[in-house]
Amino acid sequence: MTAYRNPDRLVIFDADGTTIDAFHAVEQSFLRHGMAIGDLQRFQKRRRLFKYLGGLREFPNNLRRQFGKQSRKRLLATLTGFYRDEARLYPGIAPLLQQLLDAPEVRVGLVTRNVTVEPAETLRQLFRRHDIDLDAFDHLACLSLREDKTPHFRQARDRLGIHPARCYACGDEYSDYLAALGAGMYPFIVAYGAEDRQRLTDAYGVPDAFIHASPAEFADSLRHALGFNADGDDQDARPMAPMTDTTPAPAAGSTP
Repeated sequence: MTAYRNPDRLVIFDADGTTIDAFHAVEQSFLRHGMAIGDLQRFQKRRRLFKYLGGLREFPNNLRRQFGKQSRKRLLATLTGFYRDEARLYPGIAPLLQQLLDAPEVRVGLVTRNVTVEPAETLRQLFRRHDIDLDAFDHLACLSLREDKTPHFRQARDRLGIHPARCYACGDEYSDYLAALGAGMYPFIVAYGAEDRQRLTDAYGVPDAFIHASPAEFADSLRHALGFNADGDDQDARPMAPMTDTTPAPAAGSTP
């Protein structure tokens, strides 16, 4: 039986579509190359292969432009530059991250399939613009697009010596949900990134209780699970004090 030496809790975040508004970054980068990917609602309903090729209306033009090697390199360079200089975290995510980083009893990780050039450096620059120090995270893993997150979740958990029941994994795709379960972690799945609530529930069977419709709902739910105050500006990042019974004790000899 594994001995878990660390009483802390672990929260592992995804980057694109969970903490970072990746759709806006991709949309703007494609537009700078004369391509469109459609609106967010249509984007969320597509299968993975077609997400960046666009829907039926955008597909022919995007297909023609993307499948040359030099075109792909130029697009990737534009996307990388946009991430580093312009891409934004979703509203409320920066104070959430800072609150968890400031909490001595919480470990914070980031496991991502970000596709930019040198993704760790890209994310370091993006987070720095939001006053978040990526080097303060306890775990960072940048994976290829096809790589399963499950072993990386386990690696973070095992390296830090934290019991699976004290671990949370956050993401915006069905694969993130499966990876969390595979690593024995509680999944926090958001429906404002790569996939919407209907696709997550109807197509993949993700229970609705795990799904969060907005960054604010996600942040509030995670704080509640960790026992933190809902106020993201609480930089003390202390858990909420336990409820105490203030009912006066019955007088001696009285009948309750």
